[in-house]
Amino acid sequence: MDLKVLLTTFGMIFLAEIGDKTQLAVLSFAAQNKPRLAVFLGSAAALVLTSLLAVSFGEGLSRFIPANYVRTGAGVLFVLLGAWMIFFPGAK
Repeated sequence: MDLKVLLTTFGMIFLAEIGDKTQLAVLSFAAQNKPRLAVFLGSAAALVLTSLLAVSFGEGLSRFIPANYVRTGAGVLFVLLGAWMIFFPGAK
């Protein structure tokens, strides 16, 4: 296992998740006097499963599309989604 990749991935995901809507939803569940262990295990399992899906999809995608195109496409998608949220904040 590549320790540098592990630590870099951990750091980036950790920083990206701080204060996002998922974390706020977990905070809300825990604040509602729900069993905290169940809230923790449910949220941890969800993050693990979504990460597994992302890794699997990314690995499969890399067989057909070069990594730099995937990174560029992801960046463009983030910019487009951000612009959509700015210009159409109430759109459903």
